[in-house]
Amino acid sequence: MKARVLSSVLVLAVAACAPGADDATPADSHGADLLAQYTTVRLTSDLSVLSENERAMIPLLIEAAEAMDEVFWLQAFGEPADFLAGISDPDLREYAAINYGPWDRIAGDAPFIDGFGPKPPGANLYPADMTRDEFEAAVEGSPELASLYTLVRRNDAGELVAVPYREAFPQQVALASEKLRAAAELAEDPGLRTYLELRADALLSDDYQPSDLAWMDMKDNGLDVVIGPIETYEDQLFGYKAAHEAYVLIKDREWSDRLARYASLLPPLQEGLPVPDPYKQETPGSDADLGAYDAVYYAGDANAGSKTIAINLPNDEEVQLAKGTRRLQLKNAMQAKFDRILVPMGDLLIAEDQRQFITFDAFFANTMFHEVAHGLGIKNTINGRGTVREALMEEASALEEGKADVLGLYMETALYDMGELPDADLRENMVTFVTSIFRSIRFGASSAHGRANVVRFNFFLEMGAFARDEATGQYTVDFDRTMAAMEALSEKILTLQGDGDYDGVKQLMADYGQVGPQLQADLDRVNAAGIPVDIVFDQGVSVLGL
Repeated sequence: MKARVLSSVLVLAVAACAPGADDATPADSHGADLLAQYTTVRLTSDLSVLSENERAMIPLLIEAAEAMDEVFWLQAFGEPADFLAGISDPDLREYAAINYGPWDRIAGDAPFIDGFGPKPPGANLYPADMTRDEFEAAVEGSPELASLYTLVRRNDAGELVAVPYREAFPQQVALASEKLRAAAELAEDPGLRTYLELRADALLSDDYQPSDLAWMDMKDNGLDVVIGPIETYEDQLFGYKAAHEAYVLIKDREWSDRLARYASLLPPLQEGLPVPDPYKQETPGSDADLGAYDAVYYAGDANAGSKTIAINLPNDEEVQLAKGTRRLQLKNAMQAKFDRILVPMGDLLIAEDQRQFITFDAFFANTMFHEVAHGLGIKNTINGRGTVREALMEEASALEEGKADVLGLYMETALYDMGELPDADLRENMVTFVTSIFRSIRFGASSAHGRANVVRFNFFLEMGAFARDEATGQYTVDFDRTMAAMEALSEKILTLQGDGDYDGVKQLMADYGQVGPQLQADLDRVNAAGIPVDIVFDQGVSVLGL
């Protein structure tokens, strides 16, 4: 039975999510306009800081990342070759490649190619005809269906079965594993070598915890690679399935040294959270690492639609409680977004006398503390509903991103009061924070970050954290009310997470998660000004000159 299921996995991968693919055509000649929403950035770095062996490792790591890209296409849509070949407009074809399919990731996953209907909430991770009730009934007898590392498919009898990723994508994981082992042979740092070897094993076994623990133990590596099935954003049906991605990274040691102290301060910051004691009873791991990196390659889920500029991993709750997490700030990608998107948006939407407070240092700090804040709060519900991720299912990711945003601002104010940020100007953090809300809302409702920012915009507006001048269409931040809104939303989110209150999160999203007419008009002004929504990359071995 299993052999017959596995033999049809890749065929099903196409059919499950590609209705009308044979006769799909561009909806109209709007490819150039769609593509103009992105601006291209060359992903480069100073390779002179690397040893000869480290430079030789980069092409191997990129090859492993490319295999993850192939897997993500199959998870998100299906086999891409015929689909892309059938799009005659080169701009529209490139836009489809950016989105890994015919659904626009910065426009609520709306289809932009004729012949395709709405994107299935479970992407191609589940059968397109599967219902929630059917899955929930089946998972009681087959818990592996809910594993992070399985596809859900139907056997010949029409029953739901779990197909482990190592069996669903054997060629890709074998290739990636081989390249990681080859890179490990060149690795001079023992921690990096161990991690690469264990990650190579994990791709073939679907057991990722040993390599996650090894990744946490790395301290002196100049190169890094994040690779494998990691985030669950693509699964908007249940939030159970991790999608494949990869980042190839070069450490900026100077900036990383500046960040090293903050991880040790997580326990006292946890104690000070603006929430009752039961919701902060866990002790966050303090053996965590803050680092700044240049990204030289993105692949798979990391490269789809809007681009991540910071990483907080691992997601494994047991590893987080034991060791904390590592927070990696992708400095070159962050600088590009600040220069090309945030500053022009501030010039348009923020009152002239507050634009001086939009700074890269504040943007970097806000992004960094967002990632650190993932380690605060609670990972397990206080009422026996399991982990927060299990209890909140597909709503978990957006709420967690919202938590990290507001708790990041909480951390900055708390650290400032503790004397740990003596050179900070909190006005810069707050105005840059508000400006960034507009930037992230443009990622669309299909993005967990986008949804979180819509909620925060409406909640903060309701509490008077900022006000809009009708004459100029520009916003002024009220610093005291921003602090009050931050504390109120922090308490609300932490309580919802601790209670595992799925219905409460649904209500929060219903009450605050909609883009209103005035906000939409302001976003339309941003679009009309030609300010890009996000960045895409010119990347790879040739770009790096290797």
